[in-house]
Amino acid sequence: MKKRILVANRGEIAIRLIRAIQELGFDAIAVYETPDEMSRHIRIADEAICLGDGPRSDYLNIDKIVRAAKKAGASAIHPGYGFLAENPFFAKACEKADIIFIGPTAEIITNLGNKVIARRIMAEAGIPMVPGTQNLAQGKEGIDVALEFGRTYGYPVMLKATSGGGGRGIRRIETENEMAEQIPVARAEALAAFNDDSVYLEKVVIDPKHVEVQILADSHGKTLHLGTRDCSIQRRNQKLIEIAPSMIQNQNFLDEICDTAVKAAEAANYLNAGTVEFLIDREQNYYFMEINTRVQVEHTVTEMITGIDIVRNQINIAFGKPLSFTQDDVKMRGHAIEVRINAEDPKNDFMPEGGKKVSVYRSTGGFGVRLDGFVYQGYIIPEVYDSLLVKLTVHGFTWEETVGRLKRCLSNFAIRGPKTTIPFYENIANEKDFVSGDFDTSYIDTHPHIFHYDEDSSEVGKLARFIAEIHYNQENPFAK
Repeated sequence: MKKRILVANRGEIAIRLIRAIQELGFDAIAVYETPDEMSRHIRIADEAICLGDGPRSDYLNIDKIVRAAKKAGASAIHPGYGFLAENPFFAKACEKADIIFIGPTAEIITNLGNKVIARRIMAEAGIPMVPGTQNLAQGKEGIDVALEFGRTYGYPVMLKATSGGGGRGIRRIETENEMAEQIPVARAEALAAFNDDSVYLEKVVIDPKHVEVQILADSHGKTLHLGTRDCSIQRRNQKLIEIAPSMIQNQNFLDEICDTAVKAAEAANYLNAGTVEFLIDREQNYYFMEINTRVQVEHTVTEMITGIDIVRNQINIAFGKPLSFTQDDVKMRGHAIEVRINAEDPKNDFMPEGGKKVSVYRSTGGFGVRLDGFVYQGYIIPEVYDSLLVKLTVHGFTWEETVGRLKRCLSNFAIRGPKTTIPFYENIANEKDFVSGDFDTSYIDTHPHIFHYDEDSSEVGKLARFIAEIHYNQENPFAK
């Protein structure tokens, strides 16, 4: 009897997981909420189970998902990213139900999800870290410790939710007065978002590069890295563009970071796929940030330069198989860039465009091009979920070739109906600092001209708009 694996997610990552499951010869079981009943992931799965009307609440309902897995006869659950992917209670519930959780153990997720515990583990292993505090005590005692930390290390400092992640629960504090005001506010936000009001402080690394290392660890004692990614181009701590490998030219330095990432994973007794994240300052000192205990949105760039299927390896590791390759087998070839094409208006503070119909969908393609998406012509974008439509990943032998491929793909990619981030990324792809590989986490703030564009100026844009008007007239013959 074929193994059956339930995918506890939606959108492009659900499709990515389903493809890997089916390529392994297993049955893929999809789940969905009513607003997602037109989504592609439930159409390509071998079976689909409706969890309820949602929105979001059923995707986050551990009991419902475990019952669905039992009903479908699934022996394992893959959580993807977001939703329940880093929820230790979900991993523990799977364990109690005798269902394999495709990811780290509940204990690992708990330890690394708590940033203070994670810092303690890394400190004991000798991993370099940004100066920081333990959890701040409640009331005046915690504020006094915070103020003393600010006086010792200077401002700005970063106030972080202990259970935060994915760029959430982070506040930059510039002055003592702001510190005293913001700690209670940050606690309330952390409690609402993570059901944990604990917070701590870290010294701010000014305009760093954000570099992360993909790791894989099996249950047979082997931990490997798949090289670096650069995620420095961000907005409000949310990644916009991902690149592999890092654009830092000192290969010995990058090798040291990769070795440190493996050491960090081993210190945490890590299992399955994960990402060790670092900040690098202007003097090329590097500092541990966190370990993300899931497959990352940006895993595609690593797959493109290594040829290694990360999701396939996640599944094999979860079923107890050893990694089938060694560190020496991992070879980096060329460069890869991923951009997240969202239904958002970058000119309007990236306001989501939910509720709109995709009247034209004309995708790009060609040599060295990968698309991970779920949108199609006629698709109505739900207002209640993430605005990501499709991830565009390009690969080239050189950086110049890769950037040129990105430019070509963006200029040939047409989505009409909602506003999207395509023209925004076109501006970045043609901007001189990006083309030269010279950027850090200050890029978006220091390059405001990338927000100046005409969405319909290209010939492709004009053609797409014309086609959209034809379709509209066909569907609305009596409209004036």
